[in-house]
Amino acid sequence: MANDDVVVTGLGATTPLGGDVESFWTGLLEGRSGVVALEQDRAADLPVRIAAPMATDPAQVLPRVQARRLDRSEQAAIVAARQAWADAGFEGRAEDNGLDPTRVAVVIGTGIGGVTSLLAQYDLMLEKGPGRVSPLMIPMNMPNGPAAYVGLEVGAQAGVHTTVSACASGAEAVAHGLDLIQLGRADVVLVGGTEACIHRLNIAGFAQMRAMSTRNDEPEGASRPFDKNRDGFVLGEGAGVLVLERASSAAARNRTPYAVLAGAGITADSYDIVAPSPTGDGQQRAALSALRRGGLDAKDVAHVNAHATSTPVGDGAEARWIAELLGEQTVVSATKSMTGHLLGAAGAIEAIATVLAVKNDVVPPTINLDDPDDDLRVDVPDKAREMSVPAALNDSFGFGGHNVALLFRKA
Repeated sequence: MANDDVVVTGLGATTPLGGDVESFWTGLLEGRSGVVALEQDRAADLPVRIAAPMATDPAQVLPRVQARRLDRSEQAAIVAARQAWADAGFEGRAEDNGLDPTRVAVVIGTGIGGVTSLLAQYDLMLEKGPGRVSPLMIPMNMPNGPAAYVGLEVGAQAGVHTTVSACASGAEAVAHGLDLIQLGRADVVLVGGTEACIHRLNIAGFAQMRAMSTRNDEPEGASRPFDKNRDGFVLGEGAGVLVLERASSAAARNRTPYAVLAGAGITADSYDIVAPSPTGDGQQRAALSALRRGGLDAKDVAHVNAHATSTPVGDGAEARWIAELLGEQTVVSATKSMTGHLLGAAGAIEAIATVLAVKNDVVPPTINLDDPDDDLRVDVPDKAREMSVPAALNDSFGFGGHNVALLFRKA
């Protein structure tokens, strides 16, 4: 088993660009933005009045009774997980597919969890009293809810886990899934991230930190990684889920993998609770760890899906260490220019974009890059580019100094 690659055999997503992987990927390659103006009644008095909501309401996809019992982040996770599970060739629960449920696991990350349900129930209690609070409030609010519901869907008994590392949560879930298989603790793992926290309070909090773009009159142009005039990120929502298994089990099922999850690296900055280290050292160490674990050299990596949130400080440091480690010829995509920042789901949907870049030999563009930073030393195309992508990195970083790098290569 030591040399049995861990491969990606299923993908599922619901994002600001579309309610499935195909629409998400098409939207990226077209350079389409999912950022829109918020309804006036939700945002009239806010300094930030734009966001990137899911293009397809998950409550309209799920059965009505089920949707009403779930927080929006849980809804999104189930929608993405069902897509990924079916895409991998599975139906129903693990045992229905000849799988041992004690060898199937789930790892779904989230940065905040069911905060919108919590706030809605608090408002209800203030208005109508504690007797009107839903008995489902706790399972709707708890951060492990999305993973737990996905685990119930597929009957996973090897473990159901939740990674909570801010904006690195989704990527850390993928890394944890790799560990579970390589350590022999599971054979099939659903991994990913979910987030749905577009709410007045969250927007106000991020705005008070001066972390968000205030280009309210230009929603589609607000998220602009690596551009001199960037002024912060745009809040997005959605979910992404991948199915991981060993190459041998995929072959036994006649499934063609999308890509190999060759390695993962996790580090911490220990620098500041919100600001990344200006040197990018911790981020670079995560990438180096992923390369070493995957047995690849820097020259083998042709593409990076960057974390690049469109904040003034973060983008520059990331671009610098990528150029130093991988070379100035490295082709970098900042897909948050189109999706906004999905916080705990960002690393998951960007892992999917990285997998598809490797599989299809095409990298997404970065939009709104009208005036690049003077010291930008990597190749950032503004149109989708067909090119050979034998291996690619996906970067994810989060408040608290969390750094995760995922390395994918051709199967």
